[in-house]
Amino acid sequence: MRLNTTEILKKKILDAQEMVRDYESYSKEVRDSEVSDLFKEFAKESGYQAKKLRQLLKRIDND
Repeated sequence: MRLNTTEILKKKILDAQEMVRDYESYSKEVRDSEVSDLFKEFAKESGYQAKKLRQLLKRIDND
């Protein structure tokens, strides 16, 4: 099954949002502060990716 651009963007937005939740959750579970801080940073980066993907999807939907 081939996905169109909009479907791919929606899937990747959901993936990025799930990564944010996972990294935030893991950052609170691990005891190692270096790992926790790294997971917090990864959560921020995944959030940034989700935001950029949503902006792109919005632009495509408006065209």
